[in-house]
Amino acid sequence: MTSKSFLTPFFLSFCMTISLTACGQNAEGTTEKANAAININDSKQLRQDIGEMLLVGFRGTTIDEKSTIVRDIREYYVGSIILFEYDAPTGTRHRNIESPIQLKQLCADLQKYGNNNLLIGVDQEGGKVTRLRVNDGFPATLTAQASAEAGDNAVEENANTVAGELREAGINLNFAPCVDVNVNPKCPVIGKLGRSFSGNADEVSHYARIWIALQGKKGIISCLKHFPGHGSASGDTHAGLVDVTNTWQEKELQPYRELIAEGNVDMVMVAHVINRQFGDDLPASLSPLVVTEKLRNELGFKGVVVTDDLAMGAITKQYGFEEALKMAILAGCDLLCLSNNGNKYDPDMVPTAVEAILEYVQDGTLNAEEIHASAERVRALKKKMQKVSGK
Repeated sequence: MTSKSFLTPFFLSFCMTISLTACGQNAEGTTEKANAAININDSKQLRQDIGEMLLVGFRGTTIDEKSTIVRDIREYYVGSIILFEYDAPTGTRHRNIESPIQLKQLCADLQKYGNNNLLIGVDQEGGKVTRLRVNDGFPATLTAQASAEAGDNAVEENANTVAGELREAGINLNFAPCVDVNVNPKCPVIGKLGRSFSGNADEVSHYARIWIALQGKKGIISCLKHFPGHGSASGDTHAGLVDVTNTWQEKELQPYRELIAEGNVDMVMVAHVINRQFGDDLPASLSPLVVTEKLRNELGFKGVVVTDDLAMGAITKQYGFEEALKMAILAGCDLLCLSNNGNKYDPDMVPTAVEAILEYVQDGTLNAEEIHASAERVRALKKKMQKVSGK
């Protein structure tokens, strides 16, 4: 990608009719014609749509007018934030979270700059995958596996504890529950960490329902992960490519299939695993066969699809940053996770991403209509969340 600006004027008149159900190329098979379905001459609207598709991480336990994240919210319309306790590039703690009081103020300040319209998310599964740590003054929680082994009451108590602490902090999105089926108990990032409720798909669906319901009552959006299943893996996508083709089992889809059919799913995170059983050798997060054909078309999911962190080694070691953005959007993902918490930190990651996507739209590689459709799905989820939470 070059660094040229998208703001070169187009002297065309476009109609404003929007098709919110488009996925993939339009009927004529050309992105140029689809782009004419919305006013891409209105660069502000397109920039707003792109910003709505970004889930962004940053450094800082406090923010002010000079903060990079404030710039990104104001100038690049970033609509979703992901918070971390640990800063991976420096190997230090308290990147964003150091105490309950501090976190509550940070979330309030973020919402102030975001006009109270931000999704603010964390990975708070409980137990070993916890951003709100006991050492920083937050309540103790169990792993999914430990709570499930103790039964329904323990799962309910665990989910209530997590939902309560998130609501108190001002966090409205939890990348949980993890609905990976524990096919391989030795999986280094699922089974060994106790992140799966069970090796029984029926039990995974059952306990996930409890989490979704209790988080929903507190105004917390649940995100199921890691589609189409990470529980059979033998490797870690944080480090590099992981192929589950020979280990993945059909039952790993069962929790998604059941919960989506019941209308209980607002967001699904797509993993970076390669599963050639779906027909290609791309990471699931970059594969139209996984995101569009399987999740959207076959399972009928209408909500928000978010990528796993695009800073993971499975992506960064194989694809350039801009290439990964393009491929994720073409695959059908709505929300692009840019944690800025991989091997290095880039304060200008957001402007780089926005300009790259703008250029892809300009040259016809990406479809402005589909970008708008993804942004509208995110906006619809925000409206639903605000209605439930009473805000």
